[in-house]
Amino acid sequence: MIAVLINPTSPSLSLSTAKEAEAARRALGRQIQIVNASTGDEIDAAFATLAKLRAGGLLIAGDAFFTSRSVHLAMLAARYGIPASYNAPEFPAAGGLMSYGASITDAYRQTGVYTGKILKGAKPADLPILQPTKFKLVINLRTAKALGLNLPDKLLALADEVIE
Repeated sequence: MIAVLINPTSPSLSLSTAKEAEAARRALGRQIQIVNASTGDEIDAAFATLAKLRAGGLLIAGDAFFTSRSVHLAMLAARYGIPASYNAPEFPAAGGLMSYGASITDAYRQTGVYTGKILKGAKPADLPILQPTKFKLVINLRTAKALGLNLPDKLLALADEVIE
């Protein structure tokens, strides 16, 4: 079973994440458990539940609340031996297994480009909405070893950053 941790106080984000998890469940034929948490105590309880359910993996949904608790989440994943994937590089830096998400550096660059266009007279309403085009894969090899995982060399070669 694979679990997905979402924050129910972010309704649009949690709804889209739940829909994507359901689509993944259908495509992969795997059991997926959605777990909600919006406080530190709820995060603790969620991990205890996932350990009892013997979750084989955990995806932490992208959410500012979770990012602000990257150390806490990484520590709990390690304590319970649950391989977890995150959306931001702060998590593997804090001891989490891996992250894959939009490059924040590129997002800031795009913000600068938009700001420059607006300062030169462009109307914000006339500018297109941009989607991320650059993504970053970060893997914490120490955490993988602590979890007893042997990651394929091909995956490590694809990583933008490997923490050893």
